[in-house]
Amino acid sequence: MTSRDQSGESVPERWTASTVFPDMWVDPDNDPRDTGVELSDERATLIDYLRAYRLTLRLKCADLDAGQLALRSVPPSTMSLLGLIRHMADVERSWFRRVMAGEDAPRLFSSDDDREGAWNGAVGDPGVVAQAWTAWEDEIANSERFVAETADLNTVGHMADGRPIRLRELLVHMIEEYARHCGHADLIRERIDGRVGQ
Repeated sequence: MTSRDQSGESVPERWTASTVFPDMWVDPDNDPRDTGVELSDERATLIDYLRAYRLTLRLKCADLDAGQLALRSVPPSTMSLLGLIRHMADVERSWFRRVMAGEDAPRLFSSDDDREGAWNGAVGDPGVVAQAWTAWEDEIANSERFVAETADLNTVGHMADGRPIRLRELLVHMIEEYARHCGHADLIRERIDGRVGQ
């Protein structure tokens, strides 16, 4: 169902899958982000918050087709949900492979010559969507493996300019990166089909 905004443009009606709170994505008892795990120390807290934000981005993309995922719904921005998945694959890859592990790992979707590649290449093609999901999932698996195998949160990686960064700071940065983009995803998803997110 659609309505018209102040400019007369057709917009979807707002809706939610929650039966308890009208401003929630799902009912609290059905929210897969809440595992009930006790966050008893710094490592567990950082890992769980990052896990929950990764899952939030996945949820924001649920039940959408390739065209919807690629929709740039906040003109003139080039941002789309598909672009966010591609961007975050590059972000995960850059921080965990290049900075922390010291690997030679070029970006998957962007480059120094095309810094907007993750966004500009996010087109509504099922093959492009499948490639983005696979890349993002592979990079998350690598990141999770690196963190699991690195006992000390003081482990140091080095940025391209040589400055050091500790794993604990990187995990906080990744939480911030996902949280910011999940806010974008809330708005983009609501503009696509009206589904409200918290």
